[in-house]
Amino acid sequence: MMRVRTPLGDTVGIEVHGPEGSPAALFVQGAGLERAANPTPSETARLLAARGFRAAVPDRVGRGDSSASGPIELERELAAIAAVADALGGPVALVGHSSGCALAMLGAERIPALAGLVLWEAPLWQFPEGAPAWWADVRRHIDAGDLEGAIVSYMVGMPPEWIDELRTSPEFPALVHSWIPDGTALAIVEEQSPGAFLAGLAAPVLAVVGAETFPGMAEAAAAIAASAAHGTAEELPGAWHEWEPNAMADRLARLLAGAPR
Repeated sequence: MMRVRTPLGDTVGIEVHGPEGSPAALFVQGAGLERAANPTPSETARLLAARGFRAAVPDRVGRGDSSASGPIELERELAAIAAVADALGGPVALVGHSSGCALAMLGAERIPALAGLVLWEAPLWQFPEGAPAWWADVRRHIDAGDLEGAIVSYMVGMPPEWIDELRTSPEFPALVHSWIPDGTALAIVEEQSPGAFLAGLAAPVLAVVGAETFPGMAEAAAAIAASAAHGTAEELPGAWHEWEPNAMADRLARLLAGAPR
């Protein structure tokens, strides 16, 4: 376990695999529970390390080994992403999952040696009234202290069993405080368009969906790829918002193999 102190005073716990100095993948998870609750990024990181690359899976600020109380605003999460990337050294590819894609888009400009962006099923243009209106509603619940209502509003349209799983956490419903960066970032990216953050990147941008996914995800990936200077939309083995670890490790290895060392 590596620990990094951010310029804003947060301590981030990071699971790190692979040799120091190698090009690295930094996983940026979306809204949810702590790192340990979702084994897919950790398994992918181990497989990537076996291919000779470095991989880091941090706990998001306010979760697990990156504990912090109260609302977590966007700037704290972006500072954490930059601090972890700096601690890894060398080229770093950001691997966003779900709403973590929006955080990766906003954080990319803070990574001097950016090897690429891999964006798995970014949930853009998925809300009938748009992400800014959706997030404004969620934020009203948070600001009023109705944290359970905020979670229900955040997860509108998602399978109800996902909310049931969240209820089993001892952090429920305060865990929504660590979702503030996700909602804020999604609203910003959708309002300004992905091109505002991707068109100027020299690094490759891969917008990826699973072979089995939700309606609208493939279309969103195509639009994201088209907005980047060096963007492609791809499909990998995976189902219902999770990738298959071996397939993702292979794809990340190919990306990192082209990074200057």
